[in-house]
Amino acid sequence: MARADTADEAAVQEIYRAHYGRLAGWATRLVGDPDIAHDLATEAFVRLLSQFGGVTEPRAWLYTVTGNLVRDHWRKRGREAEAYGRHEGGADLDGFVDVTTRVTVREAVRSLPDRLRLCVMLYYFADLPVATIAKQIDRAPGTVKRDLFEARRLLAQLLEGDG
Repeated sequence: MARADTADEAAVQEIYRAHYGRLAGWATRLVGDPDIAHDLATEAFVRLLSQFGGVTEPRAWLYTVTGNLVRDHWRKRGREAEAYGRHEGGADLDGFVDVTTRVTVREAVRSLPDRLRLCVMLYYFADLPVATIAKQIDRAPGTVKRDLFEARRLLAQLLEGDG
């Protein structure tokens, strides 16, 4: 990886001071663990520094990258849980919590398909406009709107107990 020049480093430091706290807080709400969230936010800034010359909207770019890192985290945790379940013969080790009686918003969002989940995270939790999301994830604005509509429908079913 090529070393970023001093001007890029200074610009990223300024962006870091302006956005790191909110980005880490956003990631914490998504993963539920502040340590993991800070790691994900830091990773996003490391990636920003390495690609800074090609980034036109740093805030949107950071939230998109962090959203993708969160999604990867959830996938990894899912694979780990499956492997652990196979190893333990499918024993229910989460018996302390009856998950059928309570679904949190985070769990509901996590259950969405990938194409819907990232749009929801960027629109509702990062407060990015549809046009910015569309540009960041390389989709048409109408597609993003449709995905948000579909996500709201699915979330309503899950959170109302009909899903």
